[in-house]
Amino acid sequence: MSEKGKVTRAAGIVGSATLLSRVFGYVRDMVTAYYFGAGPLADAFIAAFRIPNMLRRLFAEGSLSISFVPVFTETLSRDGRQEAYRMAGAALRLLSLILAVVAVIGVLASPWIVSAIAAGFKGDPAKFELTVLLSRIMFPYVVFICLVALCMGILNVLGHFAAPALAPVALNLAMIASLVVGGVVTTDGETRVIFLAWGVLLGGLLQLGMQVPVLWRRGFHVFKPGPVWHPALGTVGRLMLPAVFGAAVYQVNMFIGTMLASLLDTGSITGLYYADRLVQFPLGVFAISIGTAVLPSLSRQMADKDLAGVAETFSFGLRFTLFITLPATAGLVVLRHPLIALLFGRGAFDAAAVALTADALLYYAVGLWAISCVRVTVPLYYAFKDTRTPVQVAVAAIAMNIALSCLLMGPMAHRGLALAVSLSSMANFLLLVFLLVKRGMVQLDYGSILVSVARSGAASLAMGVAVWQGLVWLAPDGGYTFVSAAVSTAFGVVAGVVLYFGAARLLKSPELITVQQIINRKRGR
Repeated sequence: MSEKGKVTRAAGIVGSATLLSRVFGYVRDMVTAYYFGAGPLADAFIAAFRIPNMLRRLFAEGSLSISFVPVFTETLSRDGRQEAYRMAGAALRLLSLILAVVAVIGVLASPWIVSAIAAGFKGDPAKFELTVLLSRIMFPYVVFICLVALCMGILNVLGHFAAPALAPVALNLAMIASLVVGGVVTTDGETRVIFLAWGVLLGGLLQLGMQVPVLWRRGFHVFKPGPVWHPALGTVGRLMLPAVFGAAVYQVNMFIGTMLASLLDTGSITGLYYADRLVQFPLGVFAISIGTAVLPSLSRQMADKDLAGVAETFSFGLRFTLFITLPATAGLVVLRHPLIALLFGRGAFDAAAVALTADALLYYAVGLWAISCVRVTVPLYYAFKDTRTPVQVAVAAIAMNIALSCLLMGPMAHRGLALAVSLSSMANFLLLVFLLVKRGMVQLDYGSILVSVARSGAASLAMGVAVWQGLVWLAPDGGYTFVSAAVSTAFGVVAGVVLYFGAARLLKSPELITVQQIINRKRGR
């Protein structure tokens, strides 16, 4: 199978598993919104969960995966599977020791950490203390999820993508179960949110448990004793530190947003969180899936010195990412009000919370394409062992986000924080591409990429305008009941898909063939 075929197949597997995870994730968010709305309990949980979640994105999905996979691939190609397994076993044991220390420090330092990320909570002692308690319960989740990320890297290089991609389903099911049990056991909101925090910890344990039997069947024994060091881990460490900045700018920006949002009106953190969750749906199902699939392929091609293959794989990943995320951007912008009213508009999540979240979604969504493309572009730099450039670009993007957030949060409140994330993400991606072109790292066919973007952009614009006109006809006053929100969302999704793919066919977009191949593979199973 060609590398393009491998990327397509892997992206299809990861995307399907991620889609299932996002469905359960929505159920989790729906139940959470029903119980806690956009009030102080929701703000406390989201702020506390943001800490281990950011560390997960920062160290697990970001730096750990992106630095481990190329080194593991090179060791496997050069020295064989037995030596590669020795290296992976040492990495797993060393990481376990480091994470245990980090977890203990995090639990003890929770009051200072909460003070740093949610300074505005200090004016409400009860809210602050609850956030500290929730943080202490959930902090050990970092241990489980970072080990899951390492297992994911091993399995992805070996060609297995399903178990790691399905792992988040376990987290969502554990959190849903904890909410249901808490709702049955007690009517006290604070006790219920504590149940939810324990559900996060249980979910992390279940995620790790899913990887162990799959690795065992491939001859890798997770709990086998042995050394905690391997010479190749030095290379992983050298790549990992800059990768923290290069691959996780978006998460750092979200962290900054949470910190600043704590200074705004109650509900601002919750509105930003649920808006981000909706942006994460297409980001996870498509962009992250493609980035996950591209990294092992780029690593194999670099190990084989196949620069032409590297250029082709990266170009394909970038074009396909934009083909999917540009219409997703248009769809989220146009459908934001009925979509949020349908998904969350019940119980304690009232009309004001819907409007607050919809405003945040608008400004997050405009940067979706850039956030997605960064996920494909950064692995290319690390395939070339270029650790400096992503760091330099990341630092510039983070500085830009902080400056824009402080500038915009006054006149635009939480909307300004969302817009700052989008603008800094655009700057991050465009600067990475500019430096890629300037340095001539790979010989890309920039003409075909620009033509592909023009086609996808034109089809997305036509689709967005048509769906918007339909929504004006369906709900001229802009108000949504559950029924009208369901009808409007169903119309928008169906009409949007038909119009976009119809326009793509008329424009002869080659990426449409890839979509058809993924669908045909699913039907053939």
